[in-house]
Amino acid sequence: MQIHHFSFGAVTPTLSYTLSVLGSLLGLVCTARARAMPDSKHRSRWLLLAAWAIGGTGIWVMHFMAMLGFSVEGITIRYDLATTFASWITAIVVVSIGLFIVGFGRPHPVKIILAGIFTGSGVAAMHYTGMAAMRMPAHVHYDRTLVIASVVIAIVASTVALWFTVTLKRGWVLFVAALVMGIAVNGMHFTGMFAMSVTPEPGAATAGFMPILFVAPIALFVIIVFVALLTALINRTGSSDDQPGGLTARLLPQPYPAQSGAGPHSLSVPAQPGPGSSRIAGAFGPRPGR
Repeated sequence: MQIHHFSFGAVTPTLSYTLSVLGSLLGLVCTARARAMPDSKHRSRWLLLAAWAIGGTGIWVMHFMAMLGFSVEGITIRYDLATTFASWITAIVVVSIGLFIVGFGRPHPVKIILAGIFTGSGVAAMHYTGMAAMRMPAHVHYDRTLVIASVVIAIVASTVALWFTVTLKRGWVLFVAALVMGIAVNGMHFTGMFAMSVTPEPGAATAGFMPILFVAPIALFVIIVFVALLTALINRTGSSDDQPGGLTARLLPQPYPAQSGAGPHSLSVPAQPGPGSSRIAGAFGPRPGR
């Protein structure tokens, strides 16, 4: 049967790549923050945020957005909710475990490689779980060579991504790394998709949800992740990367420094934290001057 991977033209691959880069960039910023944390509690919270960004947005949201462009001629595709949810949880959990393996202790090539193998295998499992969520009156076949290729790509991409998380901290380097991670994640996804072929199977179960119904929840999730991460980045300061020239100074707008020798008419008003900001700051590290 005729399969279309880009039913809406360049819209879905462009969106999937953009979301993958966004999630990867936010996740890399979080891991850079985590390395600056002096205690394991705050480091763990930043690593969990990174897992939500990379696993939830950079990988799973990218996957499902690209799936919206997948269609089979003459067949209506639906998605099983429980299996789709399982693929989402899998992406976040395996990335979390990989980040915690490399995020504590001294970075070591063997540790990064082992974590990359585990995380990459989990990402591949997430991908094929998400594809198994499809419900249509057809039997799905996979080309073994392309499936193996997609798993290898996932492992290599995960290993490189984990290496990025323990080595990179400069703003522009993080952005370039996110672009590379976006290419790798999309490459793995579409390699796995091209491994798929279908054969009509009249009478097969097709109960499930239309893919368009997932768009609103996915958009809400991406907005929540973005706002939560941005809020945490703005409120959590005080680590070494907040010094002039540090990561925060490069990625976020900084206030004007106080002018020494200000005249008698100068007025200095200390910034007042908004409601709840102290709780967010406390969760992710000390404020400046404390």
